[in-house]
Amino acid sequence: MDLFKPLESKGDESKKSSQGASAEHVKVLIIGSGPAGYTAAIYAARANLSPVLYEGLQPGGQLTTTTEVDNFPGYPQGITGPEMMEDFKKQAERFGTQVRFGMATSADLSKQPYTVTIDNDKVITADALIIATGATAKYLGLESEEKFKGQGVSACATCDGFFYKGQDVAVVGGGDTACEEATYLAGICKKVYMIVRKPYLRASKAMQDRVAATKNIEVLYEHNTKEIVGDMSGVNGAVLTNTKGEEVKIDITGFFVAIGHQPNADIFKDFIDMDETGYIKTIPGTSKTNVEGVFACGDVQDKHYRQAITAAGSGCMAALDAERYLGTRIF
Repeated sequence: MDLFKPLESKGDESKKSSQGASAEHVKVLIIGSGPAGYTAAIYAARANLSPVLYEGLQPGGQLTTTTEVDNFPGYPQGITGPEMMEDFKKQAERFGTQVRFGMATSADLSKQPYTVTIDNDKVITADALIIATGATAKYLGLESEEKFKGQGVSACATCDGFFYKGQDVAVVGGGDTACEEATYLAGICKKVYMIVRKPYLRASKAMQDRVAATKNIEVLYEHNTKEIVGDMSGVNGAVLTNTKGEEVKIDITGFFVAIGHQPNADIFKDFIDMDETGYIKTIPGTSKTNVEGVFACGDVQDKHYRQAITAAGSGCMAALDAERYLGTRIF
C-alpha cells in the first residue's frame, strides 16, 4: 500500500512542493464552484474532511448566467441561478468548507500528494482532489449575443425552454445537440427555426429524421446570424444572412446556441484520461478517474445531461468516493 507522508499536525500544513516552493497542504481540494463543486464540499465538510474549494473565474459556474431556475427540486417558486449558487455556497461554508476565490492554473498529478497551483502563484498539495471545473458553452461571439444572455439568449434548451412556451424561437447549430434541442423545444414552442450555416445537417441520420418529422421546425440552411435584436424586455428577433448576402429577419423571443461545449480540463490532460472532445473519463457508476485519489464530477465529465441536479448528484458521489478513498489510506 502506498503511504502519504505523515502530517505533522492536524489541519492545513506547509510542505515542500515538487518545485521546492512552500506549499499549503489540505486533505481534500475541490476545484470548481458550480452545483457539483459546492455539493461535493457540503458532503466532504460533513465528513470532517476539511475541504478547501477554489471558485474559479466564474463563482457559481454556468448557472449564474441563468436568470430563472424552475426545475431544481426544493424551490417551488423558482429561484435565480446566482441566488441558488449563493445558497449552495452558504451551506458548504456552514459545515466548515473554506471557499476561496482563485483559478487553478496548473497541476501535477504524477505523485501523491497531488499539487495544484492557483493563479500561477499559490501552491496547494492535497491527499484527494475533486475536479468540478465544469464546461464552457461555445457562443457565436456576437456583441448582441452577450448583451442578451439570460434575456432570451441561452445555451441550454432543457434549462430555459419552458420560459418560451407557445412562442417562436431559434436554435443555432447543425449537429446532434442542435437537433435534440430543436425537437425538445418543438414540443413546447409554437415554432422553432434551426439556423444552419452549411447546406446540410451534421447530425446523425436518426436525428435528421426526427427534425424532418417535426412539423413546427423550419431549417434555414446556409444562413448565419448577423445580429440578435431586442429591447429592454429581451430578445424579439434575429437578423440572418444567407450565402447570397441577403439579410433575413426572423421574429423570435428565444435564441438557443447549440454549437457545443468545451470542458474546462486542459490543466489535467497530461495525467487524466479524457475522450476525444476533452471530457474527463470516469469509471462507470463512480466519480473515479484513472488517477487514484482524483475524482471528477459535474459537466467536466458529463456531456449528456449537463443539468444542475445531475451535477449536484455527481458532486455527492465524488465526496463519498473521496471519503472512502481517504479511509483506506494511512497518513
